[in-house]
Amino acid sequence: MTNIEYLTSYVNQFVETIKQADVKHIVMCPGSRSTPLAYGFAKSKGFEFYRQTDERSAGYFALGIAKATKEPVVLLCTSGTAAANFFPAIVEAFYARVPLIVVTADRPHELREVGAPQAIDQIHLFGKHVKWSVDFPLPEENTASLKFMERHIHRALSTSKTLPMGPVHINVPFREPLLVNMDQSLPVPEVQVSEIGKLVPSRNFTEWYVDVLMREEKGLLIVGDSIHSTEGFWDFARTVKWPVLVDPLSNLRTSVPEDCMDLCIDQYDAILKNDAFKQVAMPNVLIRFGAQPVSKPLTLFLKACKPDVYIVVDESPVFRDSIHIVTHHVQVEATYLWIPLEEKQVSSYLNNWSKANDIATNHIQTYIENEEDEGALAGILFEALPDGVDLFASSSMPIRDVDTFFNKTTKDVQIYANRGTNGIDGVVSTALGVQAATKRPGYLLIGDLAFLHDVNGLIVSRFHETNCTIVIMNNDGGGIFSYLPQSTETNYFEHLFGTPTGLEFSHIATMYDAQYDAVHSKDAFEQVIVQPKTKDIRIIEVFTNRQLNTETHRKLWAGISEELDTIWKV
Repeated sequence: MTNIEYLTSYVNQFVETIKQADVKHIVMCPGSRSTPLAYGFAKSKGFEFYRQTDERSAGYFALGIAKATKEPVVLLCTSGTAAANFFPAIVEAFYARVPLIVVTADRPHELREVGAPQAIDQIHLFGKHVKWSVDFPLPEENTASLKFMERHIHRALSTSKTLPMGPVHINVPFREPLLVNMDQSLPVPEVQVSEIGKLVPSRNFTEWYVDVLMREEKGLLIVGDSIHSTEGFWDFARTVKWPVLVDPLSNLRTSVPEDCMDLCIDQYDAILKNDAFKQVAMPNVLIRFGAQPVSKPLTLFLKACKPDVYIVVDESPVFRDSIHIVTHHVQVEATYLWIPLEEKQVSSYLNNWSKANDIATNHIQTYIENEEDEGALAGILFEALPDGVDLFASSSMPIRDVDTFFNKTTKDVQIYANRGTNGIDGVVSTALGVQAATKRPGYLLIGDLAFLHDVNGLIVSRFHETNCTIVIMNNDGGGIFSYLPQSTETNYFEHLFGTPTGLEFSHIATMYDAQYDAVHSKDAFEQVIVQPKTKDIRIIEVFTNRQLNTETHRKLWAGISEELDTIWKV
């Protein structure tokens, strides 16, 4: 065989094994060393093939696709710092439990550690932030190498998909020349099936668990992010009759059945700021599915109440228990514990939670109608969202405004955010990745600094069809810091944390041929948000005031607490 023949055999084996394992999405960044695999994936039928010139943004774009599909996505780049630029998205994927197959092309072994250009140490480049890493052999006339590669690709995919899911890294060295024969016949993969079993609870635990659910009235269900399916949850909850505290990223605040509305507690962040209500809200039993919710008041409440039984259901052996109060860590898939029971009676405990939730909801509705700050504007956006769309919220203030102002609804709206490490980098790209995967209209709520972090993410819209409305809350700086203790140091706060840039984004919209609206008032936003979208990307830049935003949020929480005091304060 010639060099080009065995390189082509190697690449074809790689690509066909990936396809045979039912991977559908490939995100590629251009670069010389990855040429063989780029051509291999491009010519193969059956893949959704995406391009992005910026590796950092590409990593987050792939993250968004994988987050939406809950399936592994191949992320491909050339050697050198291109691979290093994937790192932030890989870290997020690791902690958010999102499956990525990171494929980095590399220099051959003889060009490593000898000063060759675009050559860095890529072996275990991502350290403990991937579930598994492998350095593949060079393409050569060796049948055993092809068999090794096929089986290790299956291992990588199985590792990525095994709960808890996450990223894996395949490093692939190539010698020049890098061209493949585009007409060479494709191999027939030997490995036909790679099956992954289910994590199911034991019979003894299930019996004890059902007994706890049946006999306890003062119980709480908490549902956070990282739940792979919500199917069957409300059938379970309507029989248990416990309050259900739903993080917005659980996607249980949307498509809520009418008869479960009273069970669904979406204003826990506001009502758990009130000391009087917290006294009547103390549970005896607490069950959490998925990650700890965004809300800090909820975390402080749990830390104070320390229930006798606190069950966390998690597919990982890692204890996600930052306050160290969990009594039962149950490593199973959540859906196996959504066991419909003989329907219980509504308790006074549930009624108290539901009444407090209604009080907070009424205050929030009044707030949205009367105030002019970012929270009220976010509330207007959420109410205007039609059925069948996706909402992506940036970290910092946007996800907190979703937590406060996104009220439970029967509408079909899926909510996403990057809460693995809570960073504001890569948000634009992740949102565009979600939209590319779901093909539904996408909405992104983001601040000015987070938008600046990932302006390059918009490049992908030049290569692929996009349907996204981006709402930028431009308060000229970092709004979240105004709520933190460092804001009291007035001499240095604005310079070090407020970080005003004085920038606006009309020129960015022009660069990407995006539809653009500058909004300076609530009335204008209400009019603009319902106007039809005419281009692939729409940017609505809303100019807001950081100080007003802080003051009105605190006023809202004080008003809710004051009314709760009239009912429960002794």
